[in-house]
Order: sequence, then structure tokens, then C-alpha cells
Amino acid sequence: MNKFKEAAIKILNESSEPLSTNEITKRAIESGLLETTGKTPEKSMAAVITVDIKLNEKGSTFVKADKGLYSLNKHKSNIDKAKKELAKITKQEKLESGYTGRGGEYLVCSELLFRGFNASIMTVDDGLDIVATKDHIMFGIQVKTSNVNLAKSYIFDIRKASFAKHNTGNIFYVLVLKDETHSDFVILPTYEIERLIAQNSISSINNHTKYRIVLRLKGGSVYITNEERPLDHFLNNWALIR
Repeated sequence: MNKFKEAAIKILNESSEPLSTNEITKRAIESGLLETTGKTPEKSMAAVITVDIKLNEKGSTFVKADKGLYSLNKHKSNIDKAKKELAKITKQEKLESGYTGRGGEYLVCSELLFRGFNASIMTVDDGLDIVATKDHIMFGIQVKTSNVNLAKSYIFDIRKASFAKHNTGNIFYVLVLKDETHSDFVILPTYEIERLIAQNSISSINNHTKYRIVLRLKGGSVYITNEERPLDHFLNNWALIR
């Protein structure tokens, strides 16, 4: 931590009233909290406090109490607590998402093995999750897994750079539609994804760095986006991988 900031925090914490930056600096030097060879330590102290307020706003350590007077921000601890809680939730969501994605890969790998493929999960993600062979033909499988959301839909995001890199006849995207008791699989060859993109059934997101596929199950059929456009030919049709 900056030595001026650290000294200011200690002085203001001991003070029962707001102080000017000159007074904060004076008390810090007198108490031995601040040692400086600079000719204008008051200006340095003022800069540290005002910049902290400007950059962090409500999350700043300091608050301007009156003209030229500063005190510690009493609400900062609540803000910090909220930030930590948000970070904790975000981390948990990422972990859960990671577990879901990994689980989907094992589901797909298992399905391929039961269907006579020699399949293995890649240890390094270079755009392909599974490599499978059958009848001396090699296939690359990219797996995307989604739990059903409140809108009863499944959302899958594909990085455009990855799609462009792995876009050949032997590459397939397997979309795993997961609910509490059941899993369905939509097996899409890359040419089918290209067709859906050209038809604007697949949208671009994140400043055009990703494709987003939204699927819904209804009456035993699978539909893409809000359109009544079924993709039943690709639903659980593992024979497409050949």
C-alpha cells in the first residue's frame, strides 16, 4: 500500500473529526507514521486522497466530508463485502459451468464408445474436446453443454476463432441438452452450422467474437431460436458421424 495512503488511514481512524490533507500530513509526520524527504509532502498526500476518491468513487477508502476536509468512508466495508460476495458467486458459477461442461464431454464420449467408436477426451482444449475414430476414419468432436433455463431453452456459445480453425467435413458439434433427469444430443456437422448462420438462425454476440445457438424442446421436437424451425434430423442422430 502507498505509504501516504497508509498513514492517512491511520490518522483519520484515530481522529474524531474530518481533517484537511495538510493536517493529516502534519500528524502523520509528527507521529512517525510518515517519513519523507520531499519538499511538499502535503501535495503528495492531497494527490493520493483525491485520486483514490476519483478512481474508486463510492468504493474509495476516503470521502470528502466538507470543503477541504476528508474522513474515512464508513460505507467502504459494506461495498467491499458486496464485491467479495459477488466475486464468490461468480467463481462458483464458473466452477459449476466447468463441471457441467466436463460432464457433457464424458456423456458424449460414453455415447460414442457404446456406438463402436474409439473415443478419448482431449487433455488440452485446442478447440476440440474429443477425438474419435471408426473404420479408420478420424472425427473431431466439439461438445457444448447447457442446462435448461427458466425460459425452457438451452443456450450454447461457440467462439468464432475456434469455429474457423476447426471447420472441415469431419468436425462435428454435439450440443448436450440437460435437464434434471434426462439428456438429449443435437449432432451438428459444421456445414449445418454454416447454413444456420447464413439464415440468421444463429446470432453473433460479444462484439461478434462468438456465435450463440438457442434451442428449445417442444413435443419431442427440437427448435432453434424463436422460430418454428425444427432440427429433428439432428436430434440424437449419432449416425450423422460417419
